[in-house]
Amino acid sequence: MGEILKVDNINVYYGAIHAIKGISFHVNEGEVVTLIGANGAGKSTTLQTISGLLRSRTGSIEFCGENISKLPPHKIVERGLAQVPEGRRIFLQMTVQENLDMGAYTQSGGSVEAELEKVFAQFPRLKERRKQVAGTLSGGEQQMLAMGRALMSRPKLLMLDEPSMGLAPILVEQIFEIIQRLHESGTTILLVEQNAQMALSVADRAYVMETGTISLSGTGKELAESDSVRRAYLGG
Repeated sequence: MGEILKVDNINVYYGAIHAIKGISFHVNEGEVVTLIGANGAGKSTTLQTISGLLRSRTGSIEFCGENISKLPPHKIVERGLAQVPEGRRIFLQMTVQENLDMGAYTQSGGSVEAELEKVFAQFPRLKERRKQVAGTLSGGEQQMLAMGRALMSRPKLLMLDEPSMGLAPILVEQIFEIIQRLHESGTTILLVEQNAQMALSVADRAYVMETGTISLSGTGKELAESDSVRRAYLGG
């Protein structure tokens, strides 16, 4: 199980604000790795930097052994790294099917239909609503669509940014069941999530972020049982 992503000493600024302070971590093939932490800890900024939407002033980001730190976002997607953004960001005026087709823009025509069938097998609700305008879906269905759209690019690494945000508890459970299924089917996942309890329950390994630094790391189980993590993030 080789290293698929290696983040080494990245520092990211918003103007004068030092948002990410020299963090390093890695993701192995087939793992679910989660970044947990309070709002504003730098979790989403980290994902956006890996995706090429933000730039680090130092260090490197290696994906499948290649330094992608200077690549534009669309080239990073072509390499096999897909991000489901915070807030879903689906195309509200387009149908479910059209949204999924947009996710497959890096794929050749022949493979698109096969990927579509895989996504529909994973998300039967989307198949039922394939002709429905995406803006009329429920919040949970929109999150499924955002995940399905990312999967259409056949990613080697799927990054999920706050997939449970704004969803009712029963829908949060459904989304995490889907994450677990994707993991079991061999998808490598980097998960950013404020719901630490759910995130740690599906994670092989986890990192705790605080004000732009990594303060703690370990297996999902170790961090779920850690007193400091329980007090800070699990209400225990």
